[in-house]
Amino acid sequence: MPLDRPLALTQGDPAGIGPDLALAAWFNRREYGLAPFLYIGDPEVLSARARLLELDVPISQTDAAGALASFETSLPIYPVAAGALVAPGEPHSATAGGTIAAIEKAVAFALEGTVAAVVTNPIAKSVLYASGFGFPGHTEFLAELAYRATGEKVTPVMMLAGPKLRAIPVTIHIPLKDVPAVLTEDLIVETCQIADRDLRSRFGISQPRLAIAGLNPHAGEDGTIGREDAEIIHPAITRLRREGINAFGPLPADTMFHDEARSRYDVAVCMYHDQALIPAKALGFDTSVNVTLGLPFIRTSPDHGTAFGIAGQGVARESSLVEALRLAAELAEKSAKVTA
Repeated sequence: MPLDRPLALTQGDPAGIGPDLALAAWFNRREYGLAPFLYIGDPEVLSARARLLELDVPISQTDAAGALASFETSLPIYPVAAGALVAPGEPHSATAGGTIAAIEKAVAFALEGTVAAVVTNPIAKSVLYASGFGFPGHTEFLAELAYRATGEKVTPVMMLAGPKLRAIPVTIHIPLKDVPAVLTEDLIVETCQIADRDLRSRFGISQPRLAIAGLNPHAGEDGTIGREDAEIIHPAITRLRREGINAFGPLPADTMFHDEARSRYDVAVCMYHDQALIPAKALGFDTSVNVTLGLPFIRTSPDHGTAFGIAGQGVARESSLVEALRLAAELAEKSAKVTA
């Protein structure tokens, strides 16, 4: 079933590879079978990047309503000024306002229902921090925008989704030494509740299977290599199973990701960032997609960064963005069927 609304695609940091990827995705839209998307960013930056990359990509300024009609013959763009002259590979804090405004507009479109989902190109947090950006990252900012619009607090959950593995880190961008103090039974339970709900409602998995990793080597080895697995993770799993959620573990992380083990679950719930992202990227570096669960709208993004060093050189691969666009469209279609 084709979407009746476009996807919203943010520019990300305009000095990074976001514009390159958007241009390449549209240029090869028929080959990839992409649903229409509305690019939100600076038209001058996009036009200049197309010339630099020698891509014949016509651009039409429009809004969400006009994106469906124009997508086949031109790349539809909702204009948001970058805020400064942009040179590929040369980030500047003066563009932070435009980067943030593009995200805000995409979320506004999603919450008002004029786009089917939000796909975000990579941002450079250091550039945003220099301008006073007060959030740890993209995900937390999206949650705040949802709260401002709805008045309801949400807990965003990061999931890396690829053809071979879905993986969720319970704790994300914090130092490894801080993980044991931050990791709580309630945090694990809430993360898994959100995962179970969204896997049902958006991914169409009727009985999600959640494999829960241990924190310590060998999942604590009966308390001889740490007590967190027995005292925090196991009680969380017990609570989840009482609620009817098919969670099991804690499992030794070193035996969770081979082929046979992955066949036994739908998502791996890991205790810290690298425990989840290393296997996710090893198994699908160009095909994994960052999905934010727990938001009142669908959000996906490529699982890589801004890659300033190759911006504007024609060597950036658009495969992860293409997969993010495809998954966003797929989730929007499945969500529409669930709510119909």
